[in-house]
Amino acid sequence: MRIGSGYDSHRLIEGRKLIIGGVDIPFEKGLLGHSDADVLCHAIIDAILGALGLGDIGRHFPDTEDKWKDASSIDLLSSIIELMKQKNFGILWVDSTVIAERPKLQPFIEEMIKNLSSAGIPSNSINIKAKTNEGMGLIGRGEGIAAQAVCLLKAV
Repeated sequence: MRIGSGYDSHRLIEGRKLIIGGVDIPFEKGLLGHSDADVLCHAIIDAILGALGLGDIGRHFPDTEDKWKDASSIDLLSSIIELMKQKNFGILWVDSTVIAERPKLQPFIEEMIKNLSSAGIPSNSINIKAKTNEGMGLIGRGEGIAAQAVCLLKAV
């Protein structure tokens, strides 16, 4: 078995969609990034890559390559799960936390789980928590959103 951890954060700006866990969440701002800036998917990708010892998301999907511009992070996650399977590993568990002052994310968690499952993670192996930063720091001021993830892989 192997364990990996992942973290991602992006700044909130006007004029972008807010995509978290593959869900288009109604909000006046979205996350700035080269792809769709889905912090949850990015944290999970980094957790899987960490468990595999294969670097991080930037190594596999560099923001210097136009082909990743506005890419769906669910699609990026699917390709990393395929890579994981090629390395003869499977996911036992993913535990994640999304930290955002606004909007409230709890109503969207079930849909996030469905989207992550469609990317190749068994739905009964996913836990997503939504937290605020209690008004502290850049997240508390509503300037950005962050996510953390831990995954446990097993050899298959």
